Amino acid sequence: MIEYHDGEWGVPLRDDRGLFEFLILEGAQAGLSWETILRKRENYRRAFDGFDAAKIARYDKRKVRKLLADAGIVRNRLKVAASITNAVAFLAVQKEFGGFDRYVWSFVGGKPRKNSWRKSREVPCRSQESDALSADLKKRGFRFVGTTICYAFMQAVGMVNDHTIGCFRRGATDGAK
Repeated sequence: MIEYHDGEWGVPLRDDRGLFEFLILEGAQAGLSWETILRKRENYRRAFDGFDAAKIARYDKRKVRKLLADAGIVRNRLKVAASITNAVAFLAVQKEFGGFDRYVWSFVGGKPRKNSWRKSREVPCRSQESDALSADLKKRGFRFVGTTICYAFMQAVGMVNDHTIGCFRRGATDGAK
């Protein structure tokens, strides 16, 4: 968790594959700890073809059975099915907007929202932007994209900078990957 916080969390991410990875991982995390998902992250990358949305969109029943038998990921039928559904919807958004990054970043005006929290307990689990992103993703057919999941996604990919005022990473996350 320290390595993730210190090197990745909150750094603006513009790469579509990386954004798709976080969207799938945040959905997989629902009801579980983020630490659990981070421990399984490499297994997810392997099992889900490096988060290649075009490949995932073509997964068939045989591949789903293989995923549900893979102890290296969260073996939840609804979450696995949502990953496939989300891959199809992701590709449609890419086509419509010329990139998934253009679409998601539009919910924060194209640049990170930098909050000014003094203590981590002040950090909310949702915002108007995550409410809007969640509603629009659902309208486009995405699943496991409630507002709390969307806010966690937005934090992870740097759309929202929720490093507290005293955190040494607060100003260090201004660059994009």
